Amino acid sequence: MDDVVARFDSRHRNLGDTFRRHARELADRLRPGARVSDARMVLLGAAFTGEYAIEGAALCNPSIVAHCDQTDTAAGSLRFVMSVRGIGEGHRSSIGFRTGVIDDSGHPKVDPPSALATVGLAAPTLLDAATFRHELGRLDNVGEAASYVFDALGEWFSRADLERRLTDLEANLSTRGRALATMSEIRAIADRSYGVEFAPPIPISERVLWPATEAESVGMEDARFVRFVDDDGSATFYATYTAYNGSRISQQLLKTVDFRSFTSVPMVGQAAANKGVALFPRRINGRYAALSRADRESNSIAFSDRPYVWEEAQPLQRPVSPWEVLQLGNCGSPIETDAGWLVLTHGVGPMRTYRIGAILLDLDDPTKVVGRLCEPLLSPAPDERNGYVPNVVYSCGALVHADTLVLPYGIGDAAIGFATVPLRELLLALRE
Repeated sequence: MDDVVARFDSRHRNLGDTFRRHARELADRLRPGARVSDARMVLLGAAFTGEYAIEGAALCNPSIVAHCDQTDTAAGSLRFVMSVRGIGEGHRSSIGFRTGVIDDSGHPKVDPPSALATVGLAAPTLLDAATFRHELGRLDNVGEAASYVFDALGEWFSRADLERRLTDLEANLSTRGRALATMSEIRAIADRSYGVEFAPPIPISERVLWPATEAESVGMEDARFVRFVDDDGSATFYATYTAYNGSRISQQLLKTVDFRSFTSVPMVGQAAANKGVALFPRRINGRYAALSRADRESNSIAFSDRPYVWEEAQPLQRPVSPWEVLQLGNCGSPIETDAGWLVLTHGVGPMRTYRIGAILLDLDDPTKVVGRLCEPLLSPAPDERNGYVPNVVYSCGALVHADTLVLPYGIGDAAIGFATVPLRELLLALRE
């Protein structure tokens, strides 16, 4: 054990506690009544623990928002948080973070990241009846059993409340068709809701959101963070991301106010059935709005009374240029400007080359496109074409500071760079 500690203790936070936790998971394999010293339990945990390099294979798809704490930031500068997609062994994706500052001239600088990586502790969170009713509504002959469960629970409830109601249903199976199948579906939906908590001393760049459910067991992909300001002035950070289990994708919604405590809940509905959902940073005419790639090929827009239920999307932009002929999507949440909603887009053309473009939506009616770049805003430069995934520049979210669009972007899924452009020049080009 001394040898293990000497080689690994400096590489991890609270390594002994991790070993003890893993040992407790194995404790049922020990002989009944066996007494094992703490040192041997720690060694047992170490024997069944391995390191995982969260960014060992790839680093890509950043998203950037203003930091929730601007204390001690220089006048005219903006502190930011940037999410990143780290990919490791087995192509498993997780969500990590960086911090930095954009100065008063629009130049970004990233802080040195922590040398450690710490996964937050998952915990139960409240469940929403509307999500269950919508998902179960797509299935046949589950209405009676579903009503039996949710009519007694109210709009919000705990997992323990749900399990008690399912136990009641199990005692009344004979009069309700497909009850067992319905129970299985209900539990699968419930499993997709959870919370994550990090201890206060852990810096943001050390925090890692790691797959916590079966639905995201192979990856948490392409988080699109946005600072959402509600009608009462309160600010919340939301992030839509793709959960992938190796054969099926689904959308999840992260929520946090401090990047220390998070909740993750399912996003449901036809408009949230595919990758690339991105929330607008405020309500529009009293409703939530989101960009969607519901048909997998073009940009659409959807509206909802809840940020996790998205019924229908209407087409907004279809491919018209060679560089976007195969697929269109967004590169993060729209950015509000005086001229309209600035939307960065991604287009895929021949040889699976990804480029970044831009469109402008009407501020009051974002179903209307009022401006569009005819040529890409950003294409892979000659020294950016090679990488884990060649010929790709891709972003999950930019921001505007000091009249400058600051765009972090993945380079071949092998590195992250920044591009900047004067906002006025971009808006002029869009209007022209």
